[in-house]
Amino acid sequence: MNMGKMMKQIQKMQADMAKAQEELTNERVEASAGGGAVRVVANGHSDLVSIKIDPEAVDPADIGMLEDLVLAAVNEAQGKARELASSHMQSVTGKIPLPPGFMG
Repeated sequence: MNMGKMMKQIQKMQADMAKAQEELTNERVEASAGGGAVRVVANGHSDLVSIKIDPEAVDPADIGMLEDLVLAAVNEAQGKARELASSHMQSVTGKIPLPPGFMG
């Protein structure tokens, strides 16, 4: 493979990766805990977009349970966001495994 062709492929991959990163900003994943009592939405970069708590889940005598539900929903949403990001990047890189932390 000549160097010019390789550079063009690298530049295309960089442009495709930038586009995929931009798309991830607009992608949404949702997770819930407690049978839907707590719902969390994150974007494709694992940034939380919203947290919704059903008023029925708010028991002043058991704040610990609500905290656990929020934590579980947040962790699930972030896991889904990482899977989404990985899928987007694999489509760009042609299934070349990227090193941990490569996507920021």
